[in-house]
Amino acid sequence: MNYFEYMPNRARPCAIVAHRGVWRAAPENSLLAIEQVIATKCDVVEIDVRSADGELVLLHDDTLTRMTGVDAWPEHLTVQELTRLRLRNRDGGESNPPTDEFLPRLKDIFALTRDRIFVHVDVKHRDVIPDVIACAKEMQVDKQVDFWADLKTEADLDWVRREIVSRGVPLIARVRLGEADAERQLELAFELKPFVCELSFRDLAQVAAVRDRLENDGATLWVNTLDPVASPGFTDTAALRDPDAVWGQLMDAGFSAIQTDETEALRVFIDGRAADAEEHRCSPALRPPDPQAGAK
Repeated sequence: MNYFEYMPNRARPCAIVAHRGVWRAAPENSLLAIEQVIATKCDVVEIDVRSADGELVLLHDDTLTRMTGVDAWPEHLTVQELTRLRLRNRDGGESNPPTDEFLPRLKDIFALTRDRIFVHVDVKHRDVIPDVIACAKEMQVDKQVDFWADLKTEADLDWVRREIVSRGVPLIARVRLGEADAERQLELAFELKPFVCELSFRDLAQVAAVRDRLENDGATLWVNTLDPVASPGFTDTAALRDPDAVWGQLMDAGFSAIQTDETEALRVFIDGRAADAEEHRCSPALRPPDPQAGAK
C-alpha cells in the first residue's frame, strides 16, 4: 500500500475517510472503532494523536474527561496509567458507559492498520509531528500515513518543508478559501505543491476557480463534511437528506476524498452512483451508432 500511488489515481472511486473510526459502534479513536472501519472497507481512517509521558496516544480532547470519565490532563499521567483507562462508548460523555476498550498507543494503531488501510493523522500539537513520523517509520507505515498542516505564512511553509516534506511522507495541506487571506494560502499551496489539498469554501464557485491549477500541480482534492466544521450547506446531516446535493455536488466539483461521520451512507451513495454510470454507459439507446450497421 502506498498513499503516493493511491491518491492520484483518477480511476479509483471517491475515497471514504472515516472520522475517528466507526465511533457509533465503538469508542472513538479505539482499536475496535478502527478494526470496524477496516471491516467496512473504508479507504482512510482519521485519528487524533497526542503526546503524553514520552508516548504517543490516541485522544482528541485536551483532557481525559469525555472519553474516560477521569478529570485529568493526559500529560499528568504515566503511559501505564493512560493505557489502563477504559474508554466510554461512542463519543463518550456521561450518557455512554465504559467499555472493554482501553486508550490505545499510536504504535498499537499502526500495528493494526499496516497494509490494511491508510491513516489520516490529526496531530494536536504541530511540534509532535516529527515524533509521529518517526513512529510511522519505525512501524514501517510511513507511506501509508498522511500528515496534515495549515499553510498561512512563509514560516508555516518553511516548517512543513523542513519537518514533513523532507522526510518523504505524504502531506495534506489545508486551504480555507473562505478566509480573508485565502489568496495567500493558495500562493503557498501552489509553491509547495502538496499531493493532497483539503479545501473549505463559502461556495463551490471558489473551488471551480482553483481546481484546474491545483490538479495540474498534482494535487488531489479532499473535503470535510463533518457537521461542526463543514463548508456551509455541505454537512453530513444535509447529505443524509439529499446525498446528491451534497456528496454528489462535491464529487462533481472535483473532490475525490471525503471525510465523514456517515461512512455507510456515503458508501451506498458512491456505489449507487457508479452503478448508475455503468448502466448509462451500457444502455443500447445511449450507445453511438455503429457505422457498419445496415451495411450488410
